[in-house]
Amino acid sequence: METKEKKQATPEAKTTENLRGLFEDGLRDIYWAEKVLTKTLPKMAKSASTPELANALKNHLNETEEQVSRLEKIFKTIGMEPTAKKNDSIEGLLKESNSIMDETKSGAVRDAGIIAAGQKVKHYEIASYGTLHAFAKTLGEDKTANLLALTLDEEKKTDAQLTGIALNSINKPAANIK
Repeated sequence: METKEKKQATPEAKTTENLRGLFEDGLRDIYWAEKVLTKTLPKMAKSASTPELANALKNHLNETEEQVSRLEKIFKTIGMEPTAKKNDSIEGLLKESNSIMDETKSGAVRDAGIIAAGQKVKHYEIASYGTLHAFAKTLGEDKTANLLALTLDEEKKTDAQLTGIALNSINKPAANIK
């Protein structure tokens, strides 16, 4: 009978052996995502052709910067140094967003694509913040849970705002372009 050697866990793998580790790993993951979004949102706003969408994206940039600061506060609250872990999912979604902006002519169709790409990111963030909130509550991190709930609420409002802009201003003109 063969014996299988147990592989040494990498430092990252060790962090996910329990709920606390998953929680901390998730915080590093969303921290990276939010920091990258602060660099991407200005390009999205500049690429938008409608003032309503451009303004919504600019406002969301300010909110995202506040969310980065909030995450830094969360790290300190739980006794961690604010560190980011590359987020492959967000990186892929932002690559798709860049393709839309680079390959689509300015106007309603590009705006519809920007909204679609933005909402994909929002949905990822909503899922991440919802999970982190639940983990924080389970771990007894009530102050952190409250901060995460605040961000979760902001992400849901931004998603709803983007839906409203799409339905009220963007999608119909985009549908009429032949």
